[in-house]
Amino acid sequence: MSVACVVLGARSLGLLETLELTAYDAFVRLRPVDPSPSSRIALVIVTEQDVAEHDWPLSDEVLARAIEAVARHEPQAIGLDIYRDVAVAPGTRRLESVLAAEPRVIAAMKHSEDGSLGVRPPRVLKNTERVGFSDLLVDPGGVVRRALLFMDDGDATLYSLSLRLALRYLKEQGVVPEADARNEMRLGRTTIHRLEANDGGYVRADTRGYQFLMDFKDARRPFASVTLHDLLAGAFDPAVFRGRIVLIGVDAESIGDQRYTPLSRASEARQSIPGVVVHALVAGQLLRIGLDADAPTAVLPAWQEWSWVLVWSIAGTLLGLRLRSPWLLLLAACGGIAALTAFDFFVFVRGVWISLVAPALAWLAATGATTAYLSHRESVEKALLMRLFSRQASREVAQNIWRNRAQFLQGGRTRPERLMITVLFSDIAGFTGKAEKLAPEMLLEWLNEYMDAMAQVVSRYGGVIRQYAGDGIVVYFGIPVPRKTEAEIDQDARSAVECALAMEVTLNELNMRWRLEGRTTAGARIGILTGPAVTGTLGSAERAEYVVEGDTVNTGSRLESFNKELFAPDPDTRPVRVLIGETTLVRLGGRFETERVGEVSLRGKSQQVSVYRVIGRRKESV
Repeated sequence: MSVACVVLGARSLGLLETLELTAYDAFVRLRPVDPSPSSRIALVIVTEQDVAEHDWPLSDEVLARAIEAVARHEPQAIGLDIYRDVAVAPGTRRLESVLAAEPRVIAAMKHSEDGSLGVRPPRVLKNTERVGFSDLLVDPGGVVRRALLFMDDGDATLYSLSLRLALRYLKEQGVVPEADARNEMRLGRTTIHRLEANDGGYVRADTRGYQFLMDFKDARRPFASVTLHDLLAGAFDPAVFRGRIVLIGVDAESIGDQRYTPLSRASEARQSIPGVVVHALVAGQLLRIGLDADAPTAVLPAWQEWSWVLVWSIAGTLLGLRLRSPWLLLLAACGGIAALTAFDFFVFVRGVWISLVAPALAWLAATGATTAYLSHRESVEKALLMRLFSRQASREVAQNIWRNRAQFLQGGRTRPERLMITVLFSDIAGFTGKAEKLAPEMLLEWLNEYMDAMAQVVSRYGGVIRQYAGDGIVVYFGIPVPRKTEAEIDQDARSAVECALAMEVTLNELNMRWRLEGRTTAGARIGILTGPAVTGTLGSAERAEYVVEGDTVNTGSRLESFNKELFAPDPDTRPVRVLIGETTLVRLGGRFETERVGEVSLRGKSQQVSVYRVIGRRKESV
């Protein structure tokens, strides 16, 4: 939700407008169009050659001859996209006579606004309905995307040149403009919805007057055209004008009436089109609206645009929550952008412009933010786990702990959990006497060597070393991820006994080396018990410790220290004594050779406990 708010805020500030309009331009270029030539509009083009031949501005005589030549071939309307607010002799009287006598001619003017005086229409057409403004709306970046149909100069409503021409043509087809229930203009069965300031990708656009989005569908349908030279020389097919709107305008670089559109591309030698062609495109679109019910591009209401961004923000959040692999996440993110683009383009082809950049940004930002948040949370959780279990578990166990962290982590602490464990307590026999004979630094070196070797054995069998207590080692099997089946609990018991026997083998190897080096040897006592326990975190937020509590732990500790002289470890023959409780024995599946010690009373226990000594693996199970 916060990501969506940030993106919508950026959109409201206009930070995404340029990107949205760029996406709109791309959709316009990609939209499939009918390539057949337009049959409703033709052009008379004043070329650079014509300017050189007749000078500029063209004289009234030349314009009069041009209008007369077009009018002879029965056009529906003639648009003069050349200003004639002042006379250009010779031929002024002839031009005025032609303009006054030919009702099909619509002449261009320019609206006066923002300090501009504008350009007046020809004197003989002033205050008539045969005048239209030729002002074009240009977006930031110099691109024409919108058409302006009406303007209000404070005294009267002004019509555009394109609209005047289209209405004259449509009137001959029985189509006249009407107002719908919202006071918007309807041509035939189709309403031209007025563009608002924040429609589509626009933000606070100047939408004064009556504007709509150009679709440029006719831009790749060539208009029939005749140069001024060929028109005056009679070197053209007369049918090119019959029944059509004919626009007379300029396409000469020296005049400078060139416009950029969404179809302009930097890769093309010529990126702009003449202003007269823009007017022809608008007129052509109005004819399609009125005669073919080809509605102009629509936009979504603001609340739907916001909802669309919110949907993609939520989708991005869900993606970030679901995928943890960076490559899969990247692939899915790119796939989402591709799907969004394809959907937006599909809808655009069907006449609706939906924002692309805002939802795409929301999608990527939500995905990235969620991933970053989870990565941070994981790093915090991992740091917590490392504090609790670092150097106490094998790599495999640590990976299992991390994979199943959700089962036992809660609010930065391990969740209290009741589970079945097997505990192994190990202690060096006669350590106090050895410590008295060795110098402190030699004792520490000797003890570290012993602990390191034992830790490697524990790691091989999947145990978690919970504590080094002086010369003792506390190992748990079955934590912190709870075992789900009896078979898993049985395996923990077997792993603990296997670990104890392997510790004996390792200690034998250490003793052999220590003897050769003239160093002291060692024996060890091990107690193993299986049973229920409770795990959790004990301590403050700054200093916490993972603990395992319960009678199983206490009894296992007592097994290790029970009657230290019974089966006392002998460094030369049998360096390790292993005692287990009956709850462990029943889970071994007969894989080990044991002997019953008996029902014994352990220190601190009110009830007697059945104790067994592990001799080794059964030969048939080896």
